[in-house]
Amino acid sequence: MQTRTLGTNGPQVSALGLGCMGMSDFYGHRDDAESIATIRHALDRGLNLLDTADMYGPHVNEELVGKAIKGRRDEAFVATKFGIVRDPANPTARGVNGRPDYVRAACEGSLKRLGIETIDLYYQHRVDPNVPIEETVGAMAELVRAGKVRHLGLSEASAVTLERASKVHPIAALQSEYSLWTRDPEDNGVLDACRRLGIAFVAYSPLGRGFLTGAIRSPDDFDADDYRRSNPRFQGANFARNLALVDQVKALAADKGCSPAQLALAWVLAQGEDVLAIPGTKKRSRLDENLGALDVVLSPDDLATIDAVFPPEAVAGARYAAASMVHVNR
Repeated sequence: MQTRTLGTNGPQVSALGLGCMGMSDFYGHRDDAESIATIRHALDRGLNLLDTADMYGPHVNEELVGKAIKGRRDEAFVATKFGIVRDPANPTARGVNGRPDYVRAACEGSLKRLGIETIDLYYQHRVDPNVPIEETVGAMAELVRAGKVRHLGLSEASAVTLERASKVHPIAALQSEYSLWTRDPEDNGVLDACRRLGIAFVAYSPLGRGFLTGAIRSPDDFDADDYRRSNPRFQGANFARNLALVDQVKALAADKGCSPAQLALAWVLAQGEDVLAIPGTKKRSRLDENLGALDVVLSPDDLATIDAVFPPEAVAGARYAAASMVHVNR
């Protein structure tokens, strides 16, 4: 298993992690038995970076991960997140809470649901605009000193926020969306800030919420409760335009003798030794396919060709609906 370092002199974890969100929420039907089997299969294959959050479900995804790693704690590097608050009366509504008292309470809840004594990597899921980042990270640092958390991370934080946070406590990882069809970190200074500060970049949705696999051909492919039905990139003319881009990725993958998903993941990992990816899946077969990306070597010519057919500005539609984009710290 290829490994990469989280932060300056941080722990070594698998270059590809496993995003567990879709096992419990957002992407249609659940199959807890297969999901648990997939997590354990990941550990069998040497993939140890498992990514979850308290808002997935909410709460039930952490419980699922906890069941899967029971008896195998030493094999797993568990990353979870706090900060996004869901309204039980309106599951689509979101709030953000970075207050120190909430940080402490959220950590206790996650530890209990995961059934572990220490969280390996604890992220603030979204930056709270109403609480100085110094206060939030200060509370997170207290959790490190108390032995409840080993390493700290932020998610969807700006370069300026990373600078401020790093002055309070070392930040091991930034988790933000990054893929062939979401290239924002290249242009907004975030990747540069991570490298300047010694922060690993963990790419979520590296397969464009499944679109870059080439398996999605129509919005009708989604379950009725699949959140992608409301995502701008999966709607109307945007869908058709993006599908044409994916077809070009499929053609390039065929030339390389790999699947579109493997090409897309290999592209993310080729962006630097400090970049990791956490594709999500509910199935062992897809996990094995994703791990095949580690064997795909992209030459400079390959990367130039990919950029030519899929330039950063080519994708159609915002990556989130407006109500969710407001929580991205830019």
